[in-house]
Order: sequence, then structure tokens, then C-alpha cells
Amino acid sequence: MRADRLLTLLLLLQNRGRMTAPELAAELEVSVRTVYRDIDALGASGVPVLADRGPAGGYRLADGYRTRLTGLTDTQAGSLFLAGVPGPAQDLGLGADLAAARLKLQAALPAQLAGRARRIQDRFHLDATAWFRDADPVPHLARIAQAVWDQRVLHAHYRRWRGEVRRELHPLGLVLKGGIWYLVAGVGEDAVRTYRVARFLAVDTAEEGFERPAGFELAAYWQESTRRLDAALHRQTAQLRLSPRGALLLPMQFGAAGTRALADAGPPDADGWVRVGVAVESEAVAVGDLLRLGTEAEVLGPPELRRALAETVSALAERYA
Repeated sequence: MRADRLLTLLLLLQNRGRMTAPELAAELEVSVRTVYRDIDALGASGVPVLADRGPAGGYRLADGYRTRLTGLTDTQAGSLFLAGVPGPAQDLGLGADLAAARLKLQAALPAQLAGRARRIQDRFHLDATAWFRDADPVPHLARIAQAVWDQRVLHAHYRRWRGEVRRELHPLGLVLKGGIWYLVAGVGEDAVRTYRVARFLAVDTAEEGFERPAGFELAAYWQESTRRLDAALHRQTAQLRLSPRGALLLPMQFGAAGTRALADAGPPDADGWVRVGVAVESEAVAVGDLLRLGTEAEVLGPPELRRALAETVSALAERYA
């Protein structure tokens, strides 16, 4: 256990640079006193750990010192190969780098770990693109990614639903969701917004950089953003009566909202139909979504949604009479 902790401590200093004893203790989940002992142990083994004093002090490795890649378990070695998704890497302009990195990593691993990594690569494949849809064309993705990495301002020409706009953006991060790339960027004084990368018509990287918002975390922002979007889209609850087949179709058509609705479904009636309340979007969108259930569902309410669906079905019946 201590050997693993010493290796983790060494890699933390190598990857993050200067860190204080309390920061290291929090990462390693040990006491500060234990960190002091581990630092002494690293120094005694020949690792050049330097201690800088003062308010901005901490521990760091001597300039130019790097450890070789060692200490990987078989599970850790395999997980590295699951992390490489060829399609998105190619979009980012990193396809060749990813292939070269894999070869170098395989060459560096002991024979047993390399064999396990190759077996995982042969047996598992990650495809980030959604079903029945081609990936978005993203000709500007590589340049946007470079601006994110270099922390440089972007001058962007963007196509919105209501027309085209030009924006000065502070690119904070990229997110791949269901095969679609999104840019999270600061705009204006304090606003952070999400942009679909495929809708950028042109981007130019400026010479000037920018300061990232204090405390900004991409994963936390994305989680909160998707929660707000879900709440904004699902404005009302449709009361449905579903046949047994309709209950099977509901999660396919409504995803997580359909699954949640079935979890709270009432008991089946004499015909085997159940009643559920499912969150739906605007009336126009809800009508189209509910029509996909065909005759396996009946909308009981709200009254205006039932009426809109009835009018649509009547118009279809008249058209196809």
C-alpha cells in the first residue's frame, strides 16, 4: 500500500507541479504527517523532491526530472485503451498521435500487461456517434480545440436558429455528447454558454489570451446545464393510458423520461393497460412524439394536448381517406 502511495505522490508532483503538504494529504487521503514521511522516503530513494518555503511554497520535483511509466496494474493498463475513441480523436486532429501513443505505450508495458491491453482492444470498441445519424461535420473543431488548449480568444461566426451572429468567445472546454461536439465558452462579462461546434461558420484565433473564471469546472457546468435544459424542455406532464406494448415502446420514444414514468405507473386495468404521467416538451413537439406510440397509447390529459392530438389524427384521417 505504501509503495502505491509513494508512486501516486510522485506522479502528482510530476503532473501538477508544486503542491503543498495539505493538498497532497487531501489527494492521498492521509495525514500531513504521513506526507512528510513519504517525501523523506522519496528523497532517500533518489527522487529529487525540492521544498519551497513561503506563502507560495510547497513541494516540487527538480526541473527536468520525470519518472518513467511504471507501476500500472493490469486493470489500469487496460483502461487506457478504452479511453481512446478513434472517431473523436480524428475529429480533433489527433488520430495519428493517438495511434503512435498506443504503440509506444504497448512497447513500454511488460509482456503480461501488453497482452491484456491488446485483448481488451480486440474485444471492446467505443462508438460515440448516436444510432441512425451521421456525425456532424466539424471543420473548425481542431482550431477550436487548439484555442481551448492555448486559452486564446476566438472570433466566431455562428449560425443560430434565428440567424447568424458574430461573437468574441473565451473557449473553456469541449464536450462530446451523443456524437455531437459542443463548445462551452465565456461570452460577455460573466455569461457562460454552450455552442454546437457544427454551427460555426468560421473561427479566427486571436493573439490575446483570457483568464478562466475562478472555480469553473467543465464537468460541473455541463451537468447543471443539461439539468436546466431538461427542465426547460419538459414543460408539462402528459397523462397517458398505455397498452402492454405501449409500455414497452415508451422508454424507446421518451428515453429517461419514459423510464421514470413507468416506474411510477399505476396497476394494470382489466385489459392490461396502465396509466402513467410522462414529462413532454412543447405541445407541438409532444404531439409528434406521442403519435409515434400509435394506437398503443391514449392521451388522457391535459385537455389541450388531448385536443391537439385529436385534431392532428382527424386531419391525417381526412388526408388518407
